[in-house]
Amino acid sequence: VQLVESGGGLVQPGGSLRLSCAASGFTFGNYGMTWYRQAPGKERELVASIGSDGGRITYADSVKGRFTISRDNTKSRVYLQMNSLKAEDTAVYYCYSYVWARHYWGQGTQVTVSS
Repeated sequence: VQLVESGGGLVQPGGSLRLSCAASGFTFGNYGMTWYRQAPGKERELVASIGSDGGRITYADSVKGRFTISRDNTKSRVYLQMNSLKAEDTAVYYCYSYVWARHYWGQGTQVTVSS
């Protein structure tokens, strides 16, 4: 199982970014996917999750109305569209899935929101 995130970067407050996670090594369409983030000095927190069929979507209260999670099972990818970014969204963002009773994480992608 491999999860590879991309799309992070530096963006001004109010800006947008789209993160992507490319999955391989398992039947992607059979598993839910989750985005987590970890800011400096803070614990890792769940940002958004999506069921295997694109349903059962949940968001952290802090990102509701600003972030959108989606997936493309034909491409084995999960996305996180982030709009109206705030300084407090600065963190390393991780892609996660629980496959074959094991936890799998990507390497993370840095998102920095700053003027």
